Amino acid sequence: MANREAIMRIAEANAKRTVTLPDGTRVPALGQGTWNIGDKPGSRQSEIAALRLGVELGMTLIDTAEMYGEGESERLVGEAIAGMRDRVFLVSKVYPHNSGRDRIAASCEASLKRLGTDRLDLYLLHWRGRVPLDEVAEGMERLKEQGKILRWGVSNFDVSDMRELFETPKGAGCVLNQVLYHLGSRGIEYDLLPWQRERRLPTMAYCPLAQAGSLRKGLIDNETVRDIAADRNITPFQLLLAWCIRGGDVIAIPKASSENHVWANAEAGALMLTEEELQRLDSAFPPPTRKLPLDIV
Repeated sequence: MANREAIMRIAEANAKRTVTLPDGTRVPALGQGTWNIGDKPGSRQSEIAALRLGVELGMTLIDTAEMYGEGESERLVGEAIAGMRDRVFLVSKVYPHNSGRDRIAASCEASLKRLGTDRLDLYLLHWRGRVPLDEVAEGMERLKEQGKILRWGVSNFDVSDMRELFETPKGAGCVLNQVLYHLGSRGIEYDLLPWQRERRLPTMAYCPLAQAGSLRKGLIDNETVRDIAADRNITPFQLLLAWCIRGGDVIAIPKASSENHVWANAEAGALMLTEEELQRLDSAFPPPTRKLPLDIV
């Protein structure tokens, strides 16, 4: 009973922490990423259990891609959401070389089959390739008309890419941009985030924990991060998640392949940082004062 009560309490907190998409749809600010999930057959059942627990805890947005394990991640996600598809906001991504008008429909259909569903809630172009952006947008809009996807967006687009996309005839149909973003990688705050905020386009942050800190040396062991986490009786990783979703228009999609990690991630949804804490983190990891190259993993 105590466990069920804890699940309900955390799920309720995450249900209140949402980001609004351009069409008015509200999605949880904390979702679940699946990069590298499905790669190890021996971990399959524990990874499925972790994803299902995450949904129970209110992290109902699940992000995957045809690239992840060349479809293995989508297959695992499909197994995990069986019986609970209508509770999940399902996101997948198309390879750039599959995004042209002659390939995107087949690529989407293959993802749907692996996921065991008849539609995607959001379909993203994984990164910009050689296919012209007007052709990508046209293909995405056609998939919407067919009911295969409900919305579409992009990933790893810098502000110049976003401007170019929105100048195409159907580019304004894009509802979101997924990019790398964490406390140790704040370059998008200089121009990309402001540009998207002017247009009320949310951002989805992948690697919000900097791949357990490996993407930024000293991030997890930083004295300020450690001190604030200790004062709050939380982990540095929970602090990083709370920081990432602080603005109300960023969705964080941390990966968790064990139930313990899922619990820890989900509990971060209720954390609201104070102005004093945010200022201390700004001092330790200053926001950008000039244009920086888009950080990509």
